[in-house]
Amino acid sequence: MNTRLTRCITAAAATTALTALSACGDGKDAAPAATEKVSVAGVTIKKNDVLHDALPDAIKKAGTVKVATDVPYPPFEMYVKEGGSELTGLDYDLGQALGAKLGVRFVFTPQKFDGIVPAIQAGKFDAAMSAITDKKERQKVVDFVDYSQSGSGILVVDGNPDKIGVLDDLCGRKVAVQAATNQLELLKSHKTECEKAGKEPIDIQSFPKDSDAQLALRSGKVVAQVLTKPAAGWTAKKADAGKTFDLVDDPAAPGGYNASPNGIAVSKQLPRLTDAIQKALQSLIEDGTLKAIYDKYGVASIAVKEATKNAAVD
Repeated sequence: MNTRLTRCITAAAATTALTALSACGDGKDAAPAATEKVSVAGVTIKKNDVLHDALPDAIKKAGTVKVATDVPYPPFEMYVKEGGSELTGLDYDLGQALGAKLGVRFVFTPQKFDGIVPAIQAGKFDAAMSAITDKKERQKVVDFVDYSQSGSGILVVDGNPDKIGVLDDLCGRKVAVQAATNQLELLKSHKTECEKAGKEPIDIQSFPKDSDAQLALRSGKVVAQVLTKPAAGWTAKKADAGKTFDLVDDPAAPGGYNASPNGIAVSKQLPRLTDAIQKALQSLIEDGTLKAIYDKYGVASIAVKEATKNAAVD
């Protein structure tokens, strides 16, 4: 995934069904007391006593898991109101669901992305949920519980009048993309594939900001925009109440092109927490909660079917 290279949408979203507020500043704000039942994305989640008992003693005693997150990065991390501190988003909702299953609260604190892993190593946080790409290099210092598989997606105007279904359909067409992103490299690579196949090359229209690329698509200057698939799905769902754009779903690339695993990063000093989160995530997969959360943000196709640990191979 093109982690933190593309900030795609103005932070805005409906609030979660929870009333828990994000912790801010130094992360020491008290979280609401854990309850037996919590509602997330229309699903009621109950505490699993076995999973709760498997948590590290310090986590059980505190009743909280301290979680770092870099905000905003829609649809994963957003503020309910611009300029406010209350959080929403896919990661936040998933954190509340995992916490409910484990019988603790996941307390989120904003943290600059490049400082997240060092802060976990320093013991400031127990974990991080921030659309972090699971990489072998990162696995040396944190463990990952992988919860999505995402890459690049194709956004088109509502109704998909140009019948774009796969990357090859972009050959010979004008396509918008943000500069200096993995998506630009993907288009450059596929442009060459078009030429090798005897087709017209992709006419790549590069823009300094994602919003500029989106405007080009709105105005008909291009037939498609390539961006991260989660951002594309969220844009299709939320822009003008879902009436302006459509997300192209290529069956051969359900998580997006060049998809890679995203994981919940957990301190290597807390292996029991990693195991408990993995088991809680698997439970949320099996009871349909994970799908409900992803559906809420228009990105059901990037959800994993099995909770894995340190799935990255590169």
